[in-house]
Parts: sequence; structure tokens; C-alpha cells
Amino acid sequence: MGLTHLDEKGAARMVDVGDKAHTVREAVAEALVRMQPETLSMIVEGRHAKGDVFAVARIAGIQAAKRTWELIPLCHPLALSSVKVELAAEGNDAVRITTVCRLTGQTGVEMEALTAASLAALTLYDMCKAVDKGMVIEQVRLLRKEGGKSGVWQA
Repeated sequence: MGLTHLDEKGAARMVDVGDKAHTVREAVAEALVRMQPETLSMIVEGRHAKGDVFAVARIAGIQAAKRTWELIPLCHPLALSSVKVELAAEGNDAVRITTVCRLTGQTGVEMEALTAASLAALTLYDMCKAVDKGMVIEQVRLLRKEGGKSGVWQA
């Protein structure tokens, strides 16, 4: 299969999904944010001066999924039926962000799930950079997608 966002001359294009079947489509993505143990403790214990870091990052992820088409030039605007963003401490020095995007439509939601995970991670970084500039965002990746002609894919 070729690159669908290029026409026969190699020019960028938005894929025409008009003839595709409406199917339930879902994508799951994740990001991991590594930080100092003290930073994670501050977040989990609710001692951050800016408030609930997880709540703000969750809202940022949801908002980002809904606006993916404005951020990535060739993405279609989608009517998402569900966006879930979960943040959880992992060990004593990391936060795992897991996102799930879902719709019934003609194109997949992988980019929305990846964008939600990325922006939630960036928001977490933004809220905590004053106390830990060395945080690292890693493992932004698609975990699973289903729906459409290609069916199910899992990492």
C-alpha cells in the first residue's frame, strides 16, 4: 500500500473518504512521562501549587483530540463520540497516559488518540517544569486500532 496522503504526482492531498463505509472505529495510544520521584509525589499527593495536574492534563488531552484536524494539516475534522484520557503513576518516577478515541465514521482515529496522549504529556510537563525541567516524554505510540477495512491492529 502506498502513502495515501500523496497523489499520483507525489503532491500532498487530503484523502477522499466519501465512499468508505461508516464503521465503529477506535484507537488507543499512550505516552510516558519520566520525572524525579519528588515531582511525582507532589502530583499524586495534590501538593502542586497549580492544582490538580492530572485533571488539567486530562482536559488538555480531550481538547487536543477534538482539535486534531486543526493541528495536523491533512486530518479530517471528526465527530468523536468518545475521548478518554487516563493518567496513572507508574513506579516512583513516571506517569503513563493512556487515551482512547472512538467514533462511527469513515476514517480512523489514530491521530486523535496520539494527539491526545501527546498534549496531555506536554501539559503535564508545562505544569511541572518549574520544579523539574528534566522530565522526559517518551513512548508516544499507538497501542491498538480497530475498525474500517484494515480491521484490528495491535502493537
